[in-house]
Amino acid sequence: MKILVVGNGGREHALAWKLLQSPQVEQVFVAPGNGGTAIMEKCQNVPLAVDDFAGIGNFAQENSISLVVVGPEVPLALGITDALQSQNIPVFGPSKAGAQIEASKAWAKALMEEAGIPTAKSATFTDAEAAKAYVTQQGAPIVVKADGLAAGKGVIVAQTVEEAQTAITAIFKEGIGKSITQSPVPNPQSPIPNPQSPIPNPQSPVTVVIEECLIGEEASVLALTDGVTIRPLIPAQDHKRIGEGDTGPNTGGMGAYAPAPLVTPSLMERIEREVLERAIATLKKRQIDYRGVLYAGLMISPQSELKVLEFNCRFGDPETQAVLPLLETPLEELMLACVEQRLSEMPPIRWKSGACVCVVMSSAGYPGDYPKGKEITGISQAESTGAVVFHAGTKFDQTLVTDGGRVLGVTAVGENINSAKALAYTAVDKIQFAGAYYRRDIGDKAIA
Repeated sequence: MKILVVGNGGREHALAWKLLQSPQVEQVFVAPGNGGTAIMEKCQNVPLAVDDFAGIGNFAQENSISLVVVGPEVPLALGITDALQSQNIPVFGPSKAGAQIEASKAWAKALMEEAGIPTAKSATFTDAEAAKAYVTQQGAPIVVKADGLAAGKGVIVAQTVEEAQTAITAIFKEGIGKSITQSPVPNPQSPIPNPQSPIPNPQSPVTVVIEECLIGEEASVLALTDGVTIRPLIPAQDHKRIGEGDTGPNTGGMGAYAPAPLVTPSLMERIEREVLERAIATLKKRQIDYRGVLYAGLMISPQSELKVLEFNCRFGDPETQAVLPLLETPLEELMLACVEQRLSEMPPIRWKSGACVCVVMSSAGYPGDYPKGKEITGISQAESTGAVVFHAGTKFDQTLVTDGGRVLGVTAVGENINSAKALAYTAVDKIQFAGAYYRRDIGDKAIA
């Protein structure tokens, strides 16, 4: 079978890499792909933007694509699944209606309340002054969230009331709390514009969600669902802050490991029962047929109290890079079972023993402004150690160069977190590009 993966990050490189391990997959195309997918055997980049639904649909038809796998949240929120399904193209990823669970934090909070899913106390505002008054009343620390998609960076954990109010001012001024466009599902014959970021809807009010600040450790549980049955993957832990010791601003993720020992078997049972199953049941009650990944970002308190921080409508990045190397069940079998709504018929998901650690190498300045075009060397030496280097912000420009904030995800499997971490950092040390930055504490929480 031939599969088309939509996206250009480390997550999409990891998906293509895992799909190609199956003898049933003869070729993977990636639109638009990156420097890593460009050189992978049986993989080919396609110069199509992630929201060029007409181009993606035509390519899938002309190349007999058996399955389209959507990586990023933006095309899902814009309705790529609806557009391709209208052409009878099988798609792994929820509809535009389902993708609201990530595209609007306010929508997700309302769904959690309806479903009885444990989550932080919150309030939603479309008026900056009302939001600031609420923050003054509640005190700090407090969490300010822009409602729309913000590539993992629209959340501010404010330690003071002043910091929270500054964040609210910035969100309303910059409009990052706006939902993305709510235009009708694009006609496959009429391509919509191809931006590199979500399209703000000028008619949508800027919205912020203000939440109580929860104390504990975060964990990520990615689950596969066909809209009726849900199967969690092994739990992972992301490292969102730029600085070691979880300091500095949020990023898209600076590294991850799996499995996360924080999520014990008994806790995973609760997550399935109290979070995942309730979410799918409530989506179904709302007549939303949700097929794809449901990702729950969780906060686990020192007393093992469980609360949902957020839901995402797609594979996590970099959690996917840490989870997929441990997966033994062919990935395309699981995805097709979701698309064809027969996940309940699948045997239990099989996993390799051991652990996996992914360390993200980023450009200097990320998550703020950063340079591009810096030559990257040492990847073959890094992979000679046994690690896998997933490309994210890279491209070929005569040589391999940086082309994004998060550049590479250096990933290694070991008998335990200790050995996986040691191998990952051995590989990291062999890679060079000007201004390369990475955290050296990925996995330390699990080891502790």
